[in-house]
Amino acid sequence: MIMIHQSKNISKSFSKSGEVLKIISDLSLEINSGDFISVEGRSGSGKSTLLLMLAGLLCPDSGKIFFKDDDLYSLSQATRSLSRNSGIGFVFQQFHLLPFLTVKENILAASIPSRRKDAGEKASALIEKFGLSRRATHLPSELSVGERQRTALARALLNDPVLILADEPTGNLDNDNSETIFSHFAEFAGNGGAVVLVSHDDKSAKFAKTRLRLADGKLLKV
Repeated sequence: MIMIHQSKNISKSFSKSGEVLKIISDLSLEINSGDFISVEGRSGSGKSTLLLMLAGLLCPDSGKIFFKDDDLYSLSQATRSLSRNSGIGFVFQQFHLLPFLTVKENILAASIPSRRKDAGEKASALIEKFGLSRRATHLPSELSVGERQRTALARALLNDPVLILADEPTGNLDNDNSETIFSHFAEFAGNGGAVVLVSHDDKSAKFAKTRLRLADGKLLKV
């Protein structure tokens, strides 16, 4: 088991109408290879804020976040972006596919910062793996909802990340497509990667190895 990511005593607050809202409070989390962690919690509890901080996209007010031994927020913005692009895959509820690019082009977009030489070959393999071969030249508007999410997952995996962060990835999917996505996450973790998933979907409990609840800025075991 290898430690991939570690958060130490992180906190985050926001100001609203003159009131300070403490969203994350002195929270610590260790993510190791093979982990599949689901984070539950009511709407507004800070789940998405937590993911953004873990991803290097939102600096905590205090505490440290380490990714692959690097103090993430001590890196320059450019170096942090490269580290994120090469090591972390993202999957979101709204897919965030570019509407004017085909399935294959959307997947390949993840390789632009790293200029990965075998990107085309890897994209083709992922397209086949996720049953998108007949859709490779289609635009997102021509895909089913499940196909869009599988395209987003393929894009997240293009650069061989060690960590996947997923924010409500099955929120728009039916039961069968949800189970497909969860099973792919479980496979990724089983092969030595790590997954942190924010979801209201109870089916995630069937696949996740660790269930946590975010409440009052703290993570508690379910």
